[in-house]
Amino acid sequence: MLTRITLFLLLAATLAAAEYPAPVEGDFVGRNFKFASGETLTDLRIHYRTLGQPVRDAQGVVRNAVLITHGTTGSGAQFIRPDFAGELFGVGQPLDATKFFIVVPDGIGHGKSSKPSDGLHAKFPRYGYIDMVEAQYRLLTEGLGVNHARLVMGTSMGGMHTWVWAQRYPDFMDALMPLASLPTQISGRNRAWRRMLSDVIRGDPDWKGGDYMAQPPSLRAAGYMLWFLSSNAVIRQQDSPTLAKTDETLDAFLGNFLKTSDANDVLYAIEASRDYDPAAGLGKIRAPLLAVNSADDLINPPELGLLEAGMKRVPNGRFIIIPFSDKTRGHGSHTIALLWKDQLEDLLRRSAR
Repeated sequence: MLTRITLFLLLAATLAAAEYPAPVEGDFVGRNFKFASGETLTDLRIHYRTLGQPVRDAQGVVRNAVLITHGTTGSGAQFIRPDFAGELFGVGQPLDATKFFIVVPDGIGHGKSSKPSDGLHAKFPRYGYIDMVEAQYRLLTEGLGVNHARLVMGTSMGGMHTWVWAQRYPDFMDALMPLASLPTQISGRNRAWRRMLSDVIRGDPDWKGGDYMAQPPSLRAAGYMLWFLSSNAVIRQQDSPTLAKTDETLDAFLGNFLKTSDANDVLYAIEASRDYDPAAGLGKIRAPLLAVNSADDLINPPELGLLEAGMKRVPNGRFIIIPFSDKTRGHGSHTIALLWKDQLEDLLRRSAR
């Protein structure tokens, strides 16, 4: 009887977490997109998902749009899951899709958007974060007719995009929420692991200058590094308490990674962070901003003090560092909405017009 009740409660919780509208997918094509490098792509495809409908005020300004951007090598699909969408997009939840117009794009070089593996390989334009944000802006304004955002938020690389949005388009949004990111140029260990992967791929004879016919062995090294950085040591130990189980877990992750990844796509995504440096413009940010990091994040460790230092220069900014617990997942805590959705609700209240 107890087992039956437990199963019923688990099923009820699962169903409750799934009660949000199905995303509608589409593609926006930016014509003659010029990159910061000077290169041009005749047709830049940006794939996206939307939930809900835009609502305009009497002056025609969209008041309910929410932009959510993803992390390096990810896609917008990573948000359509119970512990993110299931906690945020349902009726009565912080980003209720019956009230908000939620836009979740795949960044340049990621997901179903234009990327090197489509055919250009290493001849694909060398995009950076500024290009990725510009493409998101064009998607909203030209593709979806959104002239204002209620909220811009993102995780990891998407968190860094949020800092770029805050400075390039300071009057475009009512609120900002970067997660798992720092408001400063990538340096130290964060720069080093990216440089390592770049060097390993570019130095692989089987990479062949990007014109390989089969995935080069260096793609495996990228998978190893991303697995290592994406969670915390406690969770890894709990999931893999023996030598054999660790090998099994790592092999399973790597097998899926190698099936779904491309060396040029990973290389470009890793190298795109080279133009990220928001420090000089932090004082220009106008909208209320809440930065959220976690104490067990290997990529953005709190002991560096970089978040605190940067936030002192943000006029209307606050930050939180989520304490380590059995619910945090290291860097991956950014998509566990239960950890921070109360803070999101507070941000929306503080920034309400």
